[in-house]
Amino acid sequence: MKKPTSERFVSRITRDTLALILAGGRGSRLKHLTRWRSKPATPFGGKFRIIDFPLSNCMNSGIRRIGVLTQYKAHSLLLHIQRGWGFLRGEFGEFVELLPAQQRIESSWYQGTADAVYQNIDIIRGHDPAYVLLLAGDHIYKMDYGPMIAAHVESEADMTVGCMEVPLERARDFGVMSVDANGKVLGFKEKPAQPEPMPGQDDMALASMGIYVFNTVFLYEQLIRDADSPTSSHDFGKDIIPEAINRYRVYSYPFRDVQTGALGYWRDVGTVDAFWEANLELVKVSPELNLYDEEWPIWTYQEQLPPAKFVFDDEGRRGMAVDSMVSGGCIISGAVVKHSLLFSGVTINSYATLEDSVVLPNVDIGRHCRITRAVIDKGCLIPPGTVIGEDPEADAERFYVTEGGITLVTPEMLGQELHHVR
Repeated sequence: MKKPTSERFVSRITRDTLALILAGGRGSRLKHLTRWRSKPATPFGGKFRIIDFPLSNCMNSGIRRIGVLTQYKAHSLLLHIQRGWGFLRGEFGEFVELLPAQQRIESSWYQGTADAVYQNIDIIRGHDPAYVLLLAGDHIYKMDYGPMIAAHVESEADMTVGCMEVPLERARDFGVMSVDANGKVLGFKEKPAQPEPMPGQDDMALASMGIYVFNTVFLYEQLIRDADSPTSSHDFGKDIIPEAINRYRVYSYPFRDVQTGALGYWRDVGTVDAFWEANLELVKVSPELNLYDEEWPIWTYQEQLPPAKFVFDDEGRRGMAVDSMVSGGCIISGAVVKHSLLFSGVTINSYATLEDSVVLPNVDIGRHCRITRAVIDKGCLIPPGTVIGEDPEADAERFYVTEGGITLVTPEMLGQELHHVR
């Protein structure tokens, strides 16, 4: 018998939920941006890190028991979580717990997403949750997980998969589901060459967001079964979900705005092109991702910095920024910034121009530079007179140029070796 949905009901089940954020991936498609950091630790949106979005979603959804599973190049991620997410009160049963790969069960590091959770099964048992919410740590979105967990309970599902509608031509990059009229999952294919369209929508497919709700006992059973399988790749998308669909109650949960019913905002910033595009979407007059939403704030470690400063007002040497976001600690000194996003502590010196670019923290751009359609990594010192984004062939000789024509610049490419936390 289905239980009625109410705020009290949602509040109770979120308190009984343990969230596990999978934050151990290499992020290799981000190229040089993940040379010294993991993908979830990559800066985003002027002052945040990617991991802040699923963490904030948990906080705002009333889920205050969270584990973060880490593995590759995790030092800056660990520091960020320790500095910015240590405000929860352990005496109230609240925590953000760091779960690095430590060979607790197997004599190997995490072999896949399912294996990462399996190797922490004793810790999960110690917390004794009724439900486990599994989240990817490398996507940008705002989502209330409460209604999804409530739908999971009401449908009496063993497992629920968060999903969203995507254009058919993009669906081959995702796990694609087929469902019946009640949302029960009938089939699942991981990154299919020929994605199956949604019923009645030939140009759209239903894609997995990498968000799963499990009844905890059911999760234990599936993890143990998968761990005992010598042919498994120990991945939720490739192994756990296809096996569960054939034998158990697996339901889909479409990600839509609870109030308007519109498609929810969700971005996979897994490539340099996608990272550049998602950041610059934020400078629009009315971006889809509203960082000014007081009802759903994005929390992060807040470095104490002075306000941004714009100096000089001479003809040809005017410090200004238009259609841009400029973070604290920045100094625009007689330079012009257009349609760009600047992270904290960026200095742009006189007579320089910057357009359609994303500049990560603590970058210094010299005089007379011209930079267009670029991503400048943290700590770069751009020499005076440098031109980037006007000659792709010349840029490719020094930097990394994407298929979409975005130039990625890192300190190493400039001969500035930086061996410290990124």
